Amino acid sequence: MSWNDYYRRRDVIDAVLAHPGAIGETFTQVPDAAAVFADTDELLLALDHKWTQQLTARIGLALSEIDRPDTEGDRVDAVSAAWRRAVAENPALRRILDENSGGVLADATAREHRMLALAAGLAEFTEPNEVLERVGGAFAALLRGRVPAAA
Repeated sequence: MSWNDYYRRRDVIDAVLAHPGAIGETFTQVPDAAAVFADTDELLLALDHKWTQQLTARIGLALSEIDRPDTEGDRVDAVSAAWRRAVAENPALRRILDENSGGVLADATAREHRMLALAAGLAEFTEPNEVLERVGGAFAALLRGRVPAAA
């Protein structure tokens, strides 16, 4: 990808995030969206990539702060605060991803849930992915203010 391609993709992503409509409508109304992305699935994956960068950076910073010898902290609280900060700073991005969490984003959502479970210390790396996804999904639901369904 050339720098020109990168900047075009970035500009389209910024325009999509500034557009209040559904992703299909936005894709057709944002100039260059169809020229830069093959379809809405490719656009959604690019948006998820942006979210993942935002979230993992904030979680990494939050965990490094509580791991310092001169501080005390709780991993769940640190990850919760980092997730909420990422949402507060990227509300349109989070809205679009939440509205399109199935389909092409199903694997990305499962990956995020695994990451949340591990980062918060709610599960171990040795546990099966299904367990990590269930625990992380329940944690994500709590972060969103929804009570997760009983398993």
